[in-house]
Amino acid sequence: MRVGTVIVSLGIALLPHLSQAQTDCGRPIAGNDGWPVAAPETVGLAPATLCPTVKWLKNSKEKNVHAVLVARHGKLVFEAYSSGNDEHWGQAVGDVAFGPETKHDVRSATKSVVGLAFGIAIDRGLIKSVDEPVLSFFPEYADLRTPEKDKITLRHLLTMSAGLEWHETGLAALDPANSQLRMDDAADPYRFVLEQKVVSPPGRTWNYSSGSTEMLAAALKKATGKPLDEWMRMTLFEPLGTTDVVWHRYARGSPIAAGGLRLRPRDLAKIGQLVLQRGTWSGNQLVSASWVDAATAPQINDPSAPPYGYYFWLDRAPVGKQEVNWAIAIGWGGQRLYIAPELDLVVVVNTGLYKSDLMSAVPLAILKEFVLKALEPRP
Repeated sequence: MRVGTVIVSLGIALLPHLSQAQTDCGRPIAGNDGWPVAAPETVGLAPATLCPTVKWLKNSKEKNVHAVLVARHGKLVFEAYSSGNDEHWGQAVGDVAFGPETKHDVRSATKSVVGLAFGIAIDRGLIKSVDEPVLSFFPEYADLRTPEKDKITLRHLLTMSAGLEWHETGLAALDPANSQLRMDDAADPYRFVLEQKVVSPPGRTWNYSSGSTEMLAAALKKATGKPLDEWMRMTLFEPLGTTDVVWHRYARGSPIAAGGLRLRPRDLAKIGQLVLQRGTWSGNQLVSASWVDAATAPQINDPSAPPYGYYFWLDRAPVGKQEVNWAIAIGWGGQRLYIAPELDLVVVVNTGLYKSDLMSAVPLAILKEFVLKALEPRP
């Protein structure tokens, strides 16, 4: 998935022409959640370009966009919601009227948040380094050890390069061949992951694997002595002032680390702002700057792979006359968290396009045609 090429080349076919006259500009209302709010023009975003997003949401119900949020220079400056059909972890819930207090599945964007929580454990010395062997955390699976599997490290889980056979991308969620489905249905999902044969030397080949995230979360629990949801509540969510969090869970009770988070869009935007500020929030260093830098830098040297950090997708693409780096948390169904340090910009898009080929194109079109164009100099 080469995100940047889509950002710069996507046309406006998805977005009908809108009148510049706009009375409702999605101005955020200040709350007690820690977000300072401001008007878009105070942070260099042209309202005449950004405001029509609101009307577009109302007139484009077929795109099923639920939320669009923009933060710049540390302030929430745009917030628009619409109603539309939604799902909770694959279960249809019908038409939902979304708003600032409505949580949304973030699906695999959960992985990016889990990666930050893992970094906190590294920062606190509970895990020595990302180069610790995975199997050293799981003596109960000693019977699965081989010389090849002993080489798999936590770094390989973070970069989707463990080298284990895994079939997930390009397969339907309920396809019997889908490795994630098979893991979810396994009596012991961690044994299932570790049982897979090594098909590539660890660290060489990128292969998207939700099993890698589940193994990382299991190692994190072993190191911290806390379940994933409790660790993240203590170290990340509560310090961010994020109190309304729901996890989809496996039948066995554990939170789904690979995609189970439900957050308010404002709280997902906080994760983006935390990354933008290199791990700080309200003057407190929640996760080290060095970890954030590593998580949002290319970490896998596979020429056939997309640029990828520690559970963040990466890209570099021109915006106007400027070349801009992007870190992106991506979730199935059109869930996006875009982070652009050079622009001091965070953008959240939630959609319900779980079964649509437009799940990537629609969020990118909103980013390009409304948000990025609002950065262009006014005539």
